[in-house]
Amino acid sequence: MIQREVTDKDNLTWTCVQAYAGLEGDAAEKATELSETDNGQVTVVCTPSGQAQTVRLEVAKDWLDSLSDEDLVQQIEQAR
Repeated sequence: MIQREVTDKDNLTWTCVQAYAGLEGDAAEKATELSETDNGQVTVVCTPSGQAQTVRLEVAKDWLDSLSDEDLVQQIEQAR
């Protein structure tokens, strides 16, 4: 499962992973297809290292490569 870690201004480390990312093969392709929105976005779940609550984000499906750490943190802060 591929994940990303980012740290916000409050020094919380967030671990973000795409929903259904742990699946493999045909099941992974089907799950990604089903979880993709009409505008080509996917759900990413970000879990904090501290007391803050987990957040769900809708991001571009190439978020691992295209979304900067700063933009990811900003989206997390907006979702909190």
